Amino acid sequence: MTAVVRTRAELAAARAAAQGTVAVVMTMGALHEGHATLLREARKHGDFVLATIFVNPLQFGPNEDLARYPRTFEADLAVCEREGVDLVFAPTPEVMYPYGQPEVTVHPGPLGEVLEGAVRPGHFAGVLTVVNKLLRLTRPDAAFFGEKDYQQLTLIRAMARDLEHDAEIIGVPTVREPDGLALSSRNRYLSDDEHETALALSRALRAGAARHTPAEVLAAATAELTGLDVDYLALRGADLSEDPVSGPARLLVAARVGTTRLIDNLPVDLVTSGAADRTEEN
Repeated sequence: MTAVVRTRAELAAARAAAQGTVAVVMTMGALHEGHATLLREARKHGDFVLATIFVNPLQFGPNEDLARYPRTFEADLAVCEREGVDLVFAPTPEVMYPYGQPEVTVHPGPLGEVLEGAVRPGHFAGVLTVVNKLLRLTRPDAAFFGEKDYQQLTLIRAMARDLEHDAEIIGVPTVREPDGLALSSRNRYLSDDEHETALALSRALRAGAARHTPAEVLAAATAELTGLDVDYLALRGADLSEDPVSGPARLLVAARVGTTRLIDNLPVDLVTSGAADRTEEN
């Protein structure tokens, strides 16, 4: 049976009683199979699995969908119980931010100002602030985050390193629908026609990942995105450094389909032009 706590005192008492290694999965609710996969990975690593459900107002901009974001707590709790979660921490904003809007937040640095950060100013400061608070409140041995939000995962790893959190930050590969669309709580906003249009995102990423040089990767991906309202298509190093030439890299895309904004990414293995030619010949 999954226990639910809503206050800091209740969480502290439950955390103190936890035996063995503690694994945490932080969510905003509206749980789907991607979240369930994170919970299963957490169960593999932890003796005690703790999930947090909190729609964090700090990471929503003034024109974003905070009020519209789905709240499905009873269904979320059923997912947690099915996946063997020991404890759910489901605070209100007043519990998370007892002094109101924080005067001090976690600055994401230069990486927080590009890609998603350029389109959503202040977003990553809100994300890192709440993750920092939740890491301190839950004190896990490991925390699990999906690779679909790859820039977020990269920034959380940097924060955990730079602010000396003890938790290991573990990324879990993106879970997709059978047709390739990356699972997201926002997919429920898509009409059938919009869902079909959104498949261009994963199609573009697969087309790019099948190529080998940066120019080829971007050209192949761009060709699949015609007719979409694209915020960005970017090829970055695995650590999101700029202008990768060879080795592991990441291809990232964000676009609007109707009124719904979706993001996705895939790993890419880059080689130099000469090596790429030899690869094609073989």
